[in-house]
Amino acid sequence: MIRTAVLIDNGYLSKILKKIYHQVSINYLLFSDNLCVGCNRQQTIVYDSMPYQSGTPTFDERRRYARKYRFISELQKLDKFTVKLGRCQRNQDGTFLQKGVDVEFALDLTELSNSKTIDKAIIVSGDSDFVPAVKRANKLGTITQNVYHPQQFSYHLRDSCNENRIIDQKLIDSSLLY
Repeated sequence: MIRTAVLIDNGYLSKILKKIYHQVSINYLLFSDNLCVGCNRQQTIVYDSMPYQSGTPTFDERRRYARKYRFISELQKLDKFTVKLGRCQRNQDGTFLQKGVDVEFALDLTELSNSKTIDKAIIVSGDSDFVPAVKRANKLGTITQNVYHPQQFSYHLRDSCNENRIIDQKLIDSSLLY
């Protein structure tokens, strides 16, 4: 059986679920298992960050933080799940950016491949920053699969992976949180 790790860029997946599937909630364990049909899922790693909080958090900031905390706590209880957090930085223009998440993701992909812990990495992301790590994993013999939505993805990441799978309505429907 193919030993597989699922690496989820949750900023990407959340954006897809919100913008394309209109805030649908999925069961991350079901989603991971649906991606790993025919494989032996060794682990799922979810990369994310807690929401920004100012020095004196507003009610809205505290509420968003508490909601994300509950979500992450539930993920960590799932079988073979790990959550790795970066930090959220507020830019001068008022936008927010995750920091440290991509580096953790890339390090884990190359480390899992180098240690021969996995045979396959399922990468749920649309970020071309992962291309060097994917190329390294491929060189080390790991099969890489990019799972993406066709409305938001990176050609570079998709084309660097050995396999590709589209996030479609069937995958979402089979992963819904009830």
